[in-house]
Amino acid sequence: MSGLLDVTTIKRDFPIFNRTIRDGQRLIYLDSGATSHKPKIVLDAERDFYENHNSAVHRGAHQLAEEATELFEEARLEVARFLNSDGSEIVFTKNATESLNLLAYSFSNSSKNSRFHLNPGDRIVVTEMEHHANLIPWQQLAARTGAELTWLPVTTDGRLDLSSIDSIINAKTKIVAITHQSNVLGTINPIKEIVAAARNVGALFILDACQSVPHFKVDVKDLDIDFLAFSGHKAVGPTGVGTLWGRAELLNEMEPFLTGGSMIESVTMSSATFAEAPQRFEAGVPNMAQAVGLGAAIRYLNGIGMENIHNHEVALTKYALDKLQSIPGLKIIGPTEMKNRGAVFSFTMENIHPHDLGQALDQNGIAVRTGHHCAWPLMRVLNVPATTRASLYFYNDYSDIDALISGIYEAKEFFTAPRTKERK
Repeated sequence: MSGLLDVTTIKRDFPIFNRTIRDGQRLIYLDSGATSHKPKIVLDAERDFYENHNSAVHRGAHQLAEEATELFEEARLEVARFLNSDGSEIVFTKNATESLNLLAYSFSNSSKNSRFHLNPGDRIVVTEMEHHANLIPWQQLAARTGAELTWLPVTTDGRLDLSSIDSIINAKTKIVAITHQSNVLGTINPIKEIVAAARNVGALFILDACQSVPHFKVDVKDLDIDFLAFSGHKAVGPTGVGTLWGRAELLNEMEPFLTGGSMIESVTMSSATFAEAPQRFEAGVPNMAQAVGLGAAIRYLNGIGMENIHNHEVALTKYALDKLQSIPGLKIIGPTEMKNRGAVFSFTMENIHPHDLGQALDQNGIAVRTGHHCAWPLMRVLNVPATTRASLYFYNDYSDIDALISGIYEAKEFFTAPRTKERK
């Protein structure tokens, strides 16, 4: 069918798909929203770094140090080009959670005359669909500063309610921090419209791009945002490395998050001055091999093409929505139409707890996520204690969705079949 990639060939790049699970069944991995699998090019890049170039970056004058630093900085440039930005605007972190905490702690450390300083009564705006990683740091910042935390509500069909955006993002608003795509609902939010509202009141705009950067082209200049965070492990990259992108002029005005080696210009026993970004936010020896692996992951994604990945997922999304909605008793939690929707499907099944359904699917080699998906407030708004979630990527195809549908029907039959009492 049109729009689909050659998944059979792509899977050959991923060693994990060579294994079987649960008594020799093929792995049907539908949990890429939690973490993606890694192609051999990424594994090889990390191994090559340790085997041939291992040395602390930005610290030595010998050949290994030079090679390690060159590889590390080339990875930074790969990420910068991927986001249509400059290398000086890319900070390597542990993951997106650390990137968002970096911002919140840096803002709370700012001086009273800084644009980042918050006073009691200032406003921080998030949404009801945020992952905890883009909610709790702002809760804590509000608690530390006396600022007010408020949010854009979610409609019953899983979209942001923007009818009161001008009263929510008002003249008191200093920070707007919003997810690009919901990890629960699959909703892709209208970022440009929300950015415009933030710009009208002079607020900073922070984008949680964990569920967007791996799946479609994200251009920070086109979006006109101020900061962006994403995790490498969701973009076929290694664990332990993430990215904070920020406008260079903003990063260089911010206070450091961590202090120590390699982030300083000079030090005396009583004072220190700090390097310019990105080094001022990379204290200590960074995750070097992981950053190099992330650079390899970006090259791999570019080789397939982000537009091709997006088109592939659009085709899968339509197919999955049609199939899931045909199952009696199944309710999709989130948008049921294609507009501004990613390949993430949270659902409940009548008379079957999500955890039971997840375990039943696992017996057929189908890996899904169950629970609240680090989004408890959203679960409460939608009045569901938990859901089953299937999240797709470019290494999935129609057969994976067919297996999911068959697995759901099998579980439904098992859990709803009449039970006969055992004889005493």
